[in-house]
Amino acid sequence: MHLFTKTAMALCLTAGVASAETFRWAGTTDPQTMDPHAVNSAVVLGFLNNVYEGLVRRNKEMKIEPALAESWEALGGDGWRFKLRQGVTYHDGSEFTAADVMASYERASSEAADVRSWFSPVSEVIVQDDYTIDFMTNAPNPLFPDSIANFMIMDSGWLETNDAAVPAKDAENFATRNANGTGAFMLASRDPGVRTTLTPYAGWWDDLESNITEAVYTPIGEASTGMAALLSGEIDMIEPIPLQNVPQMKERSGFTVHEGVEARVIMFGFAHQADALKYSDETTDKNPFQDPKVRQAIYQAIDVDALTSRIMRGTAEPVSQLVSKEMKGYSTGLADRLPFDPEGAKAMLAEAGYPNGFSFGMMCPNDRYINDEAICRAAASMLAKIGVTAKLNTMPVRTYWPELREDNFDMYLLGWSPGTFDAEHPLRFLSSTPNAEKKLGSWNFGDYSNARIDELLPMIQTELDDAKRQMMIDEAHKIQQDEVAYVPMYVQPLIWATKDNISLTQRTDNFFILRWVTVN
Repeated sequence: MHLFTKTAMALCLTAGVASAETFRWAGTTDPQTMDPHAVNSAVVLGFLNNVYEGLVRRNKEMKIEPALAESWEALGGDGWRFKLRQGVTYHDGSEFTAADVMASYERASSEAADVRSWFSPVSEVIVQDDYTIDFMTNAPNPLFPDSIANFMIMDSGWLETNDAAVPAKDAENFATRNANGTGAFMLASRDPGVRTTLTPYAGWWDDLESNITEAVYTPIGEASTGMAALLSGEIDMIEPIPLQNVPQMKERSGFTVHEGVEARVIMFGFAHQADALKYSDETTDKNPFQDPKVRQAIYQAIDVDALTSRIMRGTAEPVSQLVSKEMKGYSTGLADRLPFDPEGAKAMLAEAGYPNGFSFGMMCPNDRYINDEAICRAAASMLAKIGVTAKLNTMPVRTYWPELREDNFDMYLLGWSPGTFDAEHPLRFLSSTPNAEKKLGSWNFGDYSNARIDELLPMIQTELDDAKRQMMIDEAHKIQQDEVAYVPMYVQPLIWATKDNISLTQRTDNFFILRWVTVN
């Protein structure tokens, strides 16, 4: 409340003098950094897509189109050649060249980068001239251009001058609070957790569809505070809005509710490789979650239909895989979830050697996903009915990711939206055995590991025959289901609200693109 009060005062002071093209919007989470290579999260990447650009980008329909690269072509089966756009400048006036792409690649693929898994197929990058660069791959990789849609290019000179050649994932450097991109908007000011202001870049190479002259973002963690800000006119848009407010907002004059389905699957993950539970009340040197029977018991004790109907108010769609049915590679033959069966779950726990259940620590964010804390509390209540006690620990996402990276959990909540809109993406990030050298499994917090999935992944990445590729993806999905690697629950909805005078585009990756916003 305190943070919003400070910002609300500033908004109120400026509201009377701001032009009609000032756009003010709010979300539950502040992007934790302005560095596009430091944190691989939708909050950071979605925000920075307004400031930085990649070689390619996604349009309103999520199709890949040219950005800083005017064109690209496959080099047989050895890689991809990108022809770069000439005449592009950064926000400080510096010229964009292939040297910036190389520097950005070296930075984004380094051990310090959170996005390094994007480059696991890359064997070498070669600058041919100032406007031609080749990304060589270990094998044919038809998905590569799609896979780097969020690989944002930074100015090599700016990085060197400001001692930011390496991303700061768990610390800060100059790029954490400052930015110098080629995108449609420039970073005008940044007060982390309070207010971030963007302004249009007059030298942008493309046509700006938006008429806004200033965009002000405010993180508002409290749902009721955010709704009050929208209804009072202090902000023009908020995402998401509380699901319980949707019916009344639809009837309220002067406002529009924007509804859609996100690509994000909400799931629970486990500490697969931990020798013992970290947060159990029992004294034991065992980790029950290493047993697939226990994981299946957890799965079948959670009533996902109840979660989607009551807590998500019918807006979320249950899912059986780590991708939704809209994604390429979805396995139609594996669409059915295991049934909700608490009695069967109890029997399975007893069979696994836990007839009296056990206690464990459940980690959840409270400001990252729609109703995330409520989902975790409901799931914990359901697990209690089979004798499993979840000791719930919730926190803001800015501290949540560091806790997961330090393995401070027994079970945790995660949402995943595949950046390539392909099933290969969660296989690479969530299901591959973590391997820093190969840049694999960077978001596989629980260290799930299966040798066959590790074997299938490079084959899936290189197979050009769609039917053969789908058979391999089906096999990988089946392994994950049989082993209950994760507990996939539902696909999250998109629920935004604006004043009636705002026109925008709602993309299924939940990236909010300012260049498509108009104040009427």
